[in-house]
Amino acid sequence: MPEGRSSLSSRMAALWGRAEATLTKGLLLAVFFVGLVAQFAKPVGDALEGKTYIGGALLSIVGYVLYAEVLRLNAARDTEREELRQLHEAVRRLSGEIQELTARLGPQAGDGATMDLLIEECAQAVLRGGETHLSGMCFTGETFVDPLRRVLEDLPPDPSRSVSVRILVPDFTRPTGVPGLVRNVDGKLADAPGFRRHLTGKIAGYAQDLRTTRGRMLNKNQGTLSVEFRAVHMSPFLKLYAIGNDVVYEGIYDALEVRPDEYGASVPAPRPGHDDGQLLDLIGRGSLLTRWSRYDGEPAGGLVRRRCDFFDTLWDAAKRLEPEPAPSGSGA
Repeated sequence: MPEGRSSLSSRMAALWGRAEATLTKGLLLAVFFVGLVAQFAKPVGDALEGKTYIGGALLSIVGYVLYAEVLRLNAARDTEREELRQLHEAVRRLSGEIQELTARLGPQAGDGATMDLLIEECAQAVLRGGETHLSGMCFTGETFVDPLRRVLEDLPPDPSRSVSVRILVPDFTRPTGVPGLVRNVDGKLADAPGFRRHLTGKIAGYAQDLRTTRGRMLNKNQGTLSVEFRAVHMSPFLKLYAIGNDVVYEGIYDALEVRPDEYGASVPAPRPGHDDGQLLDLIGRGSLLTRWSRYDGEPAGGLVRRRCDFFDTLWDAAKRLEPEPAPSGSGA
């Protein structure tokens, strides 16, 4: 029964709302026509002369109509505000659910990842705008710097964007064992100065590419880019990449390739009887990475902090490399 009375009340309210509007319009039209007739028909004008109560009543009706319209407009505005608030609340709730779903579907702490996923996450970071800090410990930067450069050059305009890129590479100006030469005479490792010179040229080429990208970003109003390459004397077995202090990707160069030393001609001729040997090179393309995020709790958060501290310590101890164009044929 209460539901029946509520439904009846709603129908009566709707009926009265329509009837009220019709009656008000009819009454105002009647007043208009009476005034118009009184203006031109003297008997009607004389009959209405001095009828102050009628005029007051008509003014009261007009005032009531205006007051009701103001109330209706205020109610409509309040309703609009409430609907807008509910819409914002729904959008906020939906955004939270989407972020939670994305986190569940995305890579979790300790999951295997690829360079493509790393570059995709770097792209998402720089697309958000603001300040973005990217760091990489690389062999030459081939699998990280070159894809990242393409991401930066395709960014939409955003003058407030600021991207910082730090690349740490081995110091190939000093002798190394790996990469190096495997001597034919005894199978032991030796330095490969020609190959080191080639790698130094490639690194200089990638640094120059990013320097060019910095100018292009400024010209296209995409934001500012700071680039710095540093070198430290180390064996390039570790891959380490960081997005700010939040996410770390790590891996190793887990493949080796032995091939003829095609770079030996760029160094002085060996002594008579010297055994040139075969070139031993590290292969990192296709290596699996492990992703860690501080948002995944512990122990992932602690590992991210340790890896970032590890990189920063080596970075502070490394020497700065001034980018130079890669020599012809370096493959940069």
